[in-house]
Amino acid sequence: MAHDLVVTGGTVVDGTGAPAVRADVAIDGDRIVAVGAVDTAGAGEVIDADGRFVTPGFVDLHSHLDAQVGWDPLMSSSCWHGVTSVVMGNCGMTFAPLRPGHAETLANMMESVEDIPAAAILQGLDWNWETYGQYLDAVDAMPKGINCAGYVGDVAVRTYVCGDAACDDDFVATPDQLEEMSRLVEEGLRAGAVGYSISRSLSHRVPDGRWVPGTWSDPEEFFAIAEPLGRLGRGVLDCAPRYNEVDGSTTRVDEEMEWIAELSRRTGRPFTFNLAQMQSLGDHYRRVVELSSAANATGAQLRPQTTPRSIGILFSLAANTLIDSLPSFGPLRDLDAAGRLAGIRDPAVRARLIAEGNAQASDTFGRMFLMEPERGAVYRYDGDDSIAARAAAQGVSPVEWYLDALDRTDGAAIANWPVLNQDFDAIAELMQSPVTVMGLADAGAHATQIMDASQPTFFLSHWVRDEGLFGIEEGVRRLTSDTASLIGLTDRGVIRPGAYADINVVDVDGMSLSLPEIVHDFPGGSPRFIQRATGIDHTIVNGRHFMDHGRHTGTLAGRLLRST
Repeated sequence: MAHDLVVTGGTVVDGTGAPAVRADVAIDGDRIVAVGAVDTAGAGEVIDADGRFVTPGFVDLHSHLDAQVGWDPLMSSSCWHGVTSVVMGNCGMTFAPLRPGHAETLANMMESVEDIPAAAILQGLDWNWETYGQYLDAVDAMPKGINCAGYVGDVAVRTYVCGDAACDDDFVATPDQLEEMSRLVEEGLRAGAVGYSISRSLSHRVPDGRWVPGTWSDPEEFFAIAEPLGRLGRGVLDCAPRYNEVDGSTTRVDEEMEWIAELSRRTGRPFTFNLAQMQSLGDHYRRVVELSSAANATGAQLRPQTTPRSIGILFSLAANTLIDSLPSFGPLRDLDAAGRLAGIRDPAVRARLIAEGNAQASDTFGRMFLMEPERGAVYRYDGDDSIAARAAAQGVSPVEWYLDALDRTDGAAIANWPVLNQDFDAIAELMQSPVTVMGLADAGAHATQIMDASQPTFFLSHWVRDEGLFGIEEGVRRLTSDTASLIGLTDRGVIRPGAYADINVVDVDGMSLSLPEIVHDFPGGSPRFIQRATGIDHTIVNGRHFMDHGRHTGTLAGRLLRST
């Protein structure tokens, strides 16, 4: 029998953690039909995977592609890193339910919290929905290269029911409002939402500076709103927690974890939430893991969600730079990257910038690290790697060294300021915990600030290949069945007959990350960072060959994944 597509000669890592085996994989329609020795005669397409690993497609639990899906069917940069399914609507931030005429309100909130330009959001979506189910229907109808699922978000639900007052930090929802919010969450779940997400983070603010709805709510409100998850026995809880007090350094981990654990126990549902090492909070991450494990022993289902590398703010000559504050850079700020590069190459301008930089008393450059094209994207540093240290080693000032680097790389060099997960020993400790789950890639968010959608490539190349922290089988499991099963996708994230044919062919030995770069491809020409990779040779989505060595094949077989 001739098959539609056969991946032949590769080493299959099936996503379950089972030992890798050399096998062919046969696909008919959107399903895997055989794993083993497969006859390729008459096959519609054959992909030679000799010398490569064949893995399930990677499942990204934490994206903010809720808007980008409307204009970018590839959902880049995720598509270049083997991601075949994403979850949208994290951190309570969604575009539904939506009051008629309130699109600008939700778009501005998304820009303020997730750095996705509101103008692009408003221009790039049709906004022809009110309920969350209608939003899912709209996404379902959009062409998509990869699969996507979504949470119904507490921020949008509170805004819909309570209006602007929900942003006040002393706001208390009435019983009628709580009942209505619970009804909207149930409506979203029945329409296919994979869960209910909440924001408590003190970094999440609306444009006027107030915190987003829900930040200061009594947890009893969440217990009431999330009641349908327990009654229906479906859906996952998600949260960006409030681990610290307003001063930024006083911990409130125990208090926050108490209600998170109780909500999971009351509903009987899994609860995943953001967790990264923070220098200001010491080893709070250990306490979170400890409390999660203890709660799970008493009936909770907690999965702190962490990331395999530091989360850093990026600076590019084409976007925000490290010299934005210098007076002589002011006339260059409105120029494009080429104009800025020409400006800093002007000897007079360069001399003024160096003098102005030297006159500033700042330790900024001691916290900044430079990524250059010849070395590719590097995310692990020690003190000698900072811009300040490299400048001192050459006997020049940090500003002079930075300008020289921009000059010699034709403006391509990217400065990285790690702000979370700076300690790679802490990252390793978090990832090795059996309670944590991989996430926090933030694909689609922080357009000109952060580029972390490349995490699968980094994880496999750094932690699996270079460090050997995980074997290939466990490393792939962390990216596939572990994340997929958390949101109820039992037929994705694995390679076995009957499963959906979401598959990667990867060259782990050849994996590398390109430097992040600024492009202007959002609606209206808004800028954003993208990042490509080598080593993800082929990606198949629902049985169709989607990406070939980083190039789109033209097929768009992605689907909306609804909970059932």
